[in-house]
Amino acid sequence: MILTRRARPAAILFASVAALALAAAPAFAQDATKPAAQPAPAPAAAAPAPAAPAAAPEISVDGQPITQDDLDAVAQEIGPNLSPQLSPAKRQDVIINAAINLRLAANEAEKLKILDDAALQKKLAFYRQRILIDALVAKVSKDAVTDEAVKKAYEEQIVQKMPVQDEVHARHILVASEDDAKKVEARLKAGEDFAKVAKEVSKDPGSADQGGDLGWFTKDRMVKEFADAAFNMKAGDVSDPVKTQFGYHIIKLEERRRQQPPSLDQYKSQLADFVAQQAQQKFFADLRAKAKVVAPPPSAAPATAPAPGGDMQLPDAGQPDDQGQPAPAPAPAPAPAQ
Repeated sequence: MILTRRARPAAILFASVAALALAAAPAFAQDATKPAAQPAPAPAAAAPAPAAPAAAPEISVDGQPITQDDLDAVAQEIGPNLSPQLSPAKRQDVIINAAINLRLAANEAEKLKILDDAALQKKLAFYRQRILIDALVAKVSKDAVTDEAVKKAYEEQIVQKMPVQDEVHARHILVASEDDAKKVEARLKAGEDFAKVAKEVSKDPGSADQGGDLGWFTKDRMVKEFADAAFNMKAGDVSDPVKTQFGYHIIKLEERRRQQPPSLDQYKSQLADFVAQQAQQKFFADLRAKAKVVAPPPSAAPATAPAPGGDMQLPDAGQPDDQGQPAPAPAPAPAPAQ
């Protein structure tokens, strides 16, 4: 099978007719690569002419050439529907034969004056407009999406709109009872390493193997009792036992800082899409403002589209740590507040 998924009608026509023509493709390839017949021996007095280099095979239909641009257009149309198991040579055979069949069919349609049909003329006019608007939108987007525009969107939509708040980097040791928490306190006061004790006794499977490390987090990501304790500490402090719904925590505050915005690279693709969308909306709003448009009033309120210059909607990607990666979420305890 040549087709691997449902294709558009034109693609089905190209590929199916090309498949029928594949039986002739080996002969086509053989004819194209077969050396020219050797001429009859020249008279002894005549010196043999040097052999000319073999020319690449030309493709034409009734004298009309099929160019590489034609082949590229056909490949773009049917290529996604061709089986990936086809070898490059067989794939090229299919594309060449599809281009030939396309030219044959189009020539026949011209002979039959199919273009004279009024309905077809209307359809051609509509598709011409679609092709033009696709090219216009692509140009508007390409002109708008520059490094400067993307950077400006990053500053306006991410850096400036990001809530200004503190975040902390902390470790914790979670145990089931107050007595266990007091035992942990005693070991830490005796000088044992916090990370070592966390690995040995912490009941939090999400952080114990990392020495209780919870990474960077903001206050709203933790249950209230844990967050209140952690954000009232200074770097290097170790808390008294803190009781939450998960048990008893001993917290060590490693560092605190102002929350860092995500990097431009983290959102570069979304920012480019946003810049392009805003440019398209402004371009078409300006076109309508300059044009004299006569149309009946809308039957219902139109759907509200983001106005040019509006806000960018971004997914929650977490905040980067020191290496620019999102900080690991503390799981399962302390859990994010509900």
